[in-house]
Amino acid sequence: MKREVLKSGTPWEDIVGYSRAVKIGNIIEVAGTTAMEEDKVIGIGNVYEQTHFILSKIEKCLEHFGCSMKDVVRTRMYVTDISQWEEIGKAHGHFFIGINPVATMVEVNRLISPDLLIEIEVTAIVSN
Repeated sequence: MKREVLKSGTPWEDIVGYSRAVKIGNIIEVAGTTAMEEDKVIGIGNVYEQTHFILSKIEKCLEHFGCSMKDVVRTRMYVTDISQWEEIGKAHGHFFIGINPVATMVEVNRLISPDLLIEIEVTAIVSN
């Protein structure tokens, strides 16, 4: 099967050896995505804003491969404060009500920057 990669252009991709997303056949895996816009954190102190921003970034990534959020079958959310699950859930629901992928949300000790409150990765399966 053909392997397609999508790079975001950050310097870390070449240092660490990863891609923003990989598509093989009809499966797309999107790497852990944070609320970073170049070197700026979006939504400092606001987990809803960060979650919404991240899912918008992921949506654009999927569109690159000709699919949409409707093709997402799994989300994984790594959060630094699980007590904020409702705000995270509201933002997640904005994108996924009616699609209803399986979802995992776990609390982690920290992310790569203390200003980042959540990191999300998704799996999509293109049905057409």
